[in-house]
Amino acid sequence: MKNNTAISVTTLVELLQDLVEDNFVDVFVQGELSNVSQPASGHYYFTLKDAKTQIRCAMFRSHARALRFKPGDGLAVICRGRVSIYPQRGDLQLLVEAIEPVGVGDLQLAFEQLKAKLEREGLFDLKIKKQIPPFPQTIAVVTSATGAAFQDILNVLRRRSAGVKVLLRSVRVQGVGAGAEIATAIAELNRESDIDVLIVGRGGGSREDLWPFNEEVVARAIVASTIPVISAVGHEVDISISDLAADLRAPTPSAAAELVVQNRLDLERHLDQLTLRLAAQMRSRLSLFKSHLHGLEKRLKGPQEQLRVQRLQLQQLAFRLRQAINTIIEQKNHQVAICAGRLESLSPLAVLSRGYAIIKHLQTGAVVHSSTQLAPGDGLEIQLADGKVVAAVMGQQGKDCEK
Repeated sequence: MKNNTAISVTTLVELLQDLVEDNFVDVFVQGELSNVSQPASGHYYFTLKDAKTQIRCAMFRSHARALRFKPGDGLAVICRGRVSIYPQRGDLQLLVEAIEPVGVGDLQLAFEQLKAKLEREGLFDLKIKKQIPPFPQTIAVVTSATGAAFQDILNVLRRRSAGVKVLLRSVRVQGVGAGAEIATAIAELNRESDIDVLIVGRGGGSREDLWPFNEEVVARAIVASTIPVISAVGHEVDISISDLAADLRAPTPSAAAELVVQNRLDLERHLDQLTLRLAAQMRSRLSLFKSHLHGLEKRLKGPQEQLRVQRLQLQQLAFRLRQAINTIIEQKNHQVAICAGRLESLSPLAVLSRGYAIIKHLQTGAVVHSSTQLAPGDGLEIQLADGKVVAAVMGQQGKDCEK
């Protein structure tokens, strides 16, 4: 057989490669994943198949790192990519650039995969949850300084318990890298010695916006925290991995503030209840002792010696009664003093009496938290323990400015 138009195998494959790659540059293919592997290079290699045929696929690391879920055998997906021919073997292959699960979004699938993984490790176990202290003195908040969540928390804390100290660790709460920032902030705050509770969260947003709180690095930082953590992410209907890992989940940032401190009026009512219970217990004990003495009096009879013995026993009982009453009174007074001390520690006046002051901008009335809020010449109203003074800013000194 002789044919002067015969071409080489290489030429044929190159012609087919040009034909295929020019016409199938952005295709969507639905099928089922099988033979999924990911070597140390970070690339994914798998087969995409349906009931009749299959095609080899590759997803290079540059695209694979964008996946939020882990591809696995048997998963129904839609792959977007371009068709190519592997020249060394002449094999047809699909170079995948994106994968979308069929029937469920990639974020939901990633959420379910991470949730199952951390559940197997016991990170959501109720046995490892830490108790939230009933009377925290210092609360640290991990959120964005520019978001509404921090202001909502501050408003609730000022209304319910003005004496609580609040620290803000500002972080990004959405976008690439936000999860790592949140985890780092939690770890760094754990190196502080005077923080009683952490509130970690942000206001509402889309599933994509809230995603940093569904990242594994944040969940592990929360579980590793020695300080109790309250998670407050999004709205009431939003459930995040952070909520499951935290020691307490609050539906909103405002609700987190409500949960972390007791209302001042609640403390006063609790003190009143303790006082009433103390009085009732004292009346009950006195009534029992009186009944007992009355019974002893009825049994006092007989000759003089018996009367003397009974009188001596009566004196001993009276002495024990006085001792018991005094002990009860001392115990209850101690409980009342403890509650009164706690109530006093929450009073803003108590803070001012220790040398602190509340500084307000004279023109706007806003409380001054930072030197960056002021400029030379601004008027100030300074609230001290015994009154107010008016002053003016002569200059600024601080970490960020020196004027």
